[in-house]
Amino acid sequence: MPLADLRKDYNLAGLAEKDLARDPFRQFEKWFQEASASKLVEPNAMVLATASRDGRPSARTVLLKGLDGRGFVFYTNYESRKGRELDGNPRASLVFPWFPFERQVIVEGPVAKVTREEAEAYFHSRPLPSQLAAWASAQSSMLSGRKALDDAMKEAERKYAGQLVPLPPYWGGFRVTPETVEFWQGRRSRLHDRLRYRRVADGSWAIERLAP
Repeated sequence: MPLADLRKDYNLAGLAEKDLARDPFRQFEKWFQEASASKLVEPNAMVLATASRDGRPSARTVLLKGLDGRGFVFYTNYESRKGRELDGNPRASLVFPWFPFERQVIVEGPVAKVTREEAEAYFHSRPLPSQLAAWASAQSSMLSGRKALDDAMKEAERKYAGQLVPLPPYWGGFRVTPETVEFWQGRRSRLHDRLRYRRVADGSWAIERLAP
């Protein structure tokens, strides 16, 4: 089938202003719980978009690992491409694509590193192989081949055998503090519902409907 003919009409639900929670965090938790209860594969998967200082964009999928009234948290190697871009241009956009529900959530705002204490707590909650992999992989750097990565993992396993794996100095979390959060619900004939929370000067949230 030609790409131009691939289409789906969305008809599962609508989204009205009266249905929204008072703030975007509660609304996100509601939708997230529904996605999780449906056994959707990795409902916390989100597309993270960043840009370099000169505006060159990049995007990749990462996992949401923390959420509270301060923002959305993910963890990474600070020396990776996304880490370097966020250091030079600390703003990001997140997209949660919940296709089975014909929904997506888009978050935009400034980004800052989490505290070392937060990073330590999360790092040591990870499975041991994941902790060792943070030492083995110089994320986004060039490799001569798969063997180089496997050898680095073996060296990390040998080095930290029988002891607490320390948090690498170049590894930690970022928190996206939302300025806007858009909840998108698919509708028939591409007349989708788009309701956006926008933070105003006094810290409260204005709710706006956007044309699809």
